[in-house]
Amino acid sequence: MIPIAGSAYTYTYATMGELIAWIIGWDLILEYAFSNMSVSVGFAAHIVALLDWLGLHPDPKWLSPAFLPLGLQDLAGNDIYKSGWHFGFDIPAFLVVMILTVILVRGIRESARTNNIMVLIKIAAILLFVGFGASFIHPANYHPFSPNGWTGVLAGGSIIFFTYIGFDSVSTASEECRNPRRDVPIGIIATLIVCTILYVGVAVVLTGIVHWQSVAGDGAPVVNALKRVSLLPGGHRLHFVRLGVLIGALVGMVSSILVFQLGQARVWFAMSRDGLLPDVFSHIHPRFRTPAFATWVAGFLVAIPAGLFDVGTLAEMSNIGTLFAFVLVSAGVIILRYKDPGRHRGFRVPFGPVIPILSVIFCILLMAGLPARTWVRFFVWLIIGLFVYVFYSRKRSEFYQAAK
Repeated sequence: MIPIAGSAYTYTYATMGELIAWIIGWDLILEYAFSNMSVSVGFAAHIVALLDWLGLHPDPKWLSPAFLPLGLQDLAGNDIYKSGWHFGFDIPAFLVVMILTVILVRGIRESARTNNIMVLIKIAAILLFVGFGASFIHPANYHPFSPNGWTGVLAGGSIIFFTYIGFDSVSTASEECRNPRRDVPIGIIATLIVCTILYVGVAVVLTGIVHWQSVAGDGAPVVNALKRVSLLPGGHRLHFVRLGVLIGALVGMVSSILVFQLGQARVWFAMSRDGLLPDVFSHIHPRFRTPAFATWVAGFLVAIPAGLFDVGTLAEMSNIGTLFAFVLVSAGVIILRYKDPGRHRGFRVPFGPVIPILSVIFCILLMAGLPARTWVRFFVWLIIGLFVYVFYSRKRSEFYQAAK
């Protein structure tokens, strides 16, 4: 219905006005940045696993984040690093972001064929793990089925929610769809169903082949679980399965980082175009025709923290930003239904306001499952954003200039 780049920022601008749009845009900066930091740390963990498969064991000081709240252990459970800070930097996490930033600045985009190949490789890796891993499931690992009760279920749902940002990023490309009223809903809903089924399949097999506590805080839980099982009697055939899953995971994460970095720069571009961020963020490179400055800033903003922090800390911040954005988008559907009922809708949310209201309730419920420290950091980020809006963005916005 609103096929313009900018995702939730654009939707709230059209339904709730400039202030709420600024809040959600500021929130999207948090959401996309921390999501990519999490994926980058996961990418680095899989690089370590690949080097291990090849028999190479570099110094973990430069292959792990400087902050490790759960420490770092080997397969035998021995501490490599105690919990807390240590001297080091996750170089692979930093490098993958900066290399992809250079690619995005130069304007090299994924073609449809390349993207399809990446998707097929990712799905093949998932099916490979589920297919071979299913025969190594130990039912005893499912008892107790919910070891932390409903509180644990809620917290788990909150922590993994950042994986759903991909469906939000689909909408950032709506300007390029041939028929956005049809293509965007089909793309989001169809992939939502397929990805949820695959996600559940991986979770069931993963927690069946190893004890759930052995993968807590692990940036590469699937491949490390395969390594543990491959060392057991009869598990030798998983050695090459592990390599296939590793390659699929690395391809998938490169694709994700590339798309999210592109989406993040587009949100900044849209906000700058509306006057809410400095004009330099919407400047187009004269040669490559890309928002180069926004892309470079997004690159460094993600790459440096990715070298310092663990995947869990980063995922928590990404989740609260994502859930907050979804709350406002859901509310925007209700507002627009009453504000502009006669407008043509290529896709109409079914069951009136019931689904958007349920969406708001469940998103808030999942936000409640996040740690208190995450809420504190989130509110500090929003307060900083409001100061920026009041003392800078509001006076430069389109609305303010029109009023003058």
